[in-house]
Formats: sequence, structure tokens, C-alpha cells
Amino acid sequence: MDPLNIIAGLNVLFTFALNLTGAKKGLRSTFTQTREKPDSYLQKLPLAFATLTLIGLVFGIFQIGTIEYKKEYQTIRTVGLLIYLVFSWFQIWSYKSLGDFYSQEVLLFKDHKLIDKGPFRLIRHPQYLSQVLLDLGGGLATLSCIVLPLAIIQIPFIIMRAQLEEKLLGKYFKDEFQAYKKRTGFMIPFIG
Repeated sequence: MDPLNIIAGLNVLFTFALNLTGAKKGLRSTFTQTREKPDSYLQKLPLAFATLTLIGLVFGIFQIGTIEYKKEYQTIRTVGLLIYLVFSWFQIWSYKSLGDFYSQEVLLFKDHKLIDKGPFRLIRHPQYLSQVLLDLGGGLATLSCIVLPLAIIQIPFIIMRAQLEEKLLGKYFKDEFQAYKKRTGFMIPFIG
């Protein structure tokens, strides 16, 4: 097996194991009372894309659905692997920073607080930024014809989901959210 794919495969295993704790926390939204949970296709569609890109990445690691690995692609693959590694761990840091307020759905718990620690000090949606970049990086690392198109297609839906989240946060946290919004970027520090 290709060495870059071995590294990507090990990272999938480690991050998947860590994300299981996030999935368990995400289930909390099923059993905990919420203030509001918008009814929108944006609740499930980005999660479906994330699942499909993960499956595509696993296929790519085994060189299923990839273009042929050539020497001239090695730099692109290496850069893609580095992006994938960095942002898969950045995503874990993001959801861990949310603590008890992490959910896989856009919602506000009854006791919800606005989080501005960890990566949320600089950007309001680090988990979404991470999802886009780790998918693009994983697609480049494996040269996956499955992951790269899915990663690109999901971008507008992730942005719309983040905007839905912002609308909900603005509704309940009003001035606190507006102040937070002024000192942070949407998905890139100091922008948006």
C-alpha cells in the first residue's frame, strides 16, 4: 500500500475513534430539551456529505475510485495529506471546545451558552471550515474522483448551514452575538 495512504488510513482510524465521543454528545440533542431546532434540509444534508466523503476517502485509501498515482502528483498528494491531517485534528479541537453544547444538528439547548474559546476565539465556524478543508485535502492526498467532487459540491450547503446557525445564535444571544461577530471571522479569521 502507498505510504501516504497508510498515514491517511491511520488518521481515519484515530480521528474516527475520537469522533465517536462527539457522536455520543451529538445524540444528546435527541434526549435534551432544546430552545429551538430549525426544521431544514440543512440539518441532515451536510452530515450526509460528510459521511459520503468519509466513505470515499476510505475507498481512496485502497485506491478505489482514484486516478493513477504518478510521480508528478506526489507534491500535490503530500500537501493534500498535510491539509487533511491538520484540519481533521482542528475539527476535533473545535467540537471539543464546544463541550456540552456540541450537537450534530443546528439547535440551541435550554441552557446554551455562546462559546468563544479555542478556535472559536478567531472564527465562528471552525468545524465547518475544517470539514471543507479536510475533505479537499483527503481528496487530493488520495487523488479520489469520489471525494473531490463531493467536497466541492458540499461547500455552499456548509455555508448555508453556518448562516442558519448564525441566525439562530443572533436570535437568542442578540447583543452578545453581535459583539462576538464583530471580533471574529465567519470561517476565516477577521473576514465576515
